[in-house]
Amino acid sequence: MDKTLVKGMAVLEFLVNNAQAASVSEVAHGLSLLPSNAHRTLQTLVALGYVRQASDARYEPTLRLFELGSKVVGSLDIRHVAHQAMATLANETLETIHLVVRDGAQIVYLDKIDSPQPVAAYSRIGGRAPAQCVASGKVLLAYSMPPEKNRAVAWLRQTVPALKAYTANSHVDHEILLTDLMAVREQGYAMNQGEWRVDVSGLGAPVFDGRGQVVGALGMSMPSSRALPDRLPELIAPLRIAAASTSALLGYRPDAMAQGRRVLTEGQERSMMKT
Repeated sequence: MDKTLVKGMAVLEFLVNNAQAASVSEVAHGLSLLPSNAHRTLQTLVALGYVRQASDARYEPTLRLFELGSKVVGSLDIRHVAHQAMATLANETLETIHLVVRDGAQIVYLDKIDSPQPVAAYSRIGGRAPAQCVASGKVLLAYSMPPEKNRAVAWLRQTVPALKAYTANSHVDHEILLTDLMAVREQGYAMNQGEWRVDVSGLGAPVFDGRGQVVGALGMSMPSSRALPDRLPELIAPLRIAAASTSALLGYRPDAMAQGRRVLTEGQERSMMKT
């Protein structure tokens, strides 16, 4: 790993995530750098056009990042990005795999790979389903709602005002639905146990973009007879891997800055040991 590049990216990400412009000493302290190293890196970023120095000598990112990011986002098609992971997941599990997005209180199927098994869950690209009743929809609701419980239940009542009982297992109470969605955020995946169609169950996992926003979900549907408790762990694991790999292709890197800090700290410790 090129430590100079890691240092530059860590400084750039520090400035982007900082609420306001930062001084050399603030950057140095935040990333455990020597002030001279922080200053040299900042000046390099200024020369490249990614950072500018304000009149008070503090540093802030320029719109160059926005320009580059816009070009990347504009070239990404979530269906294209997700399809290989979906194909791998379908081959591994032999179940129907979906890519969905949320439209208000419903989800829309963008892409799917059908199960090759004689008995399989049916859906169609462009079709819709109530978000609160399917696993992929629960994921999108869970990661879109505010984290605070009081605000979340108000958001949920506004977003999904009517909770219809499609089956005996459907959520018809917002408080109970909220409890389910909070568990989804805690565990990182959702389950549907016959809540829309009584004989169909499913799993869902979130897909994030480079800003950390949920932009879709991968879902897996199957007859309830195959959604056995002993089998679920071997389905959940590859589903989450497929969703994570799709998120990574969309630029989602939740541990990037933390990794950069660790590398810089380790490098500084080795330098100190040599002196």
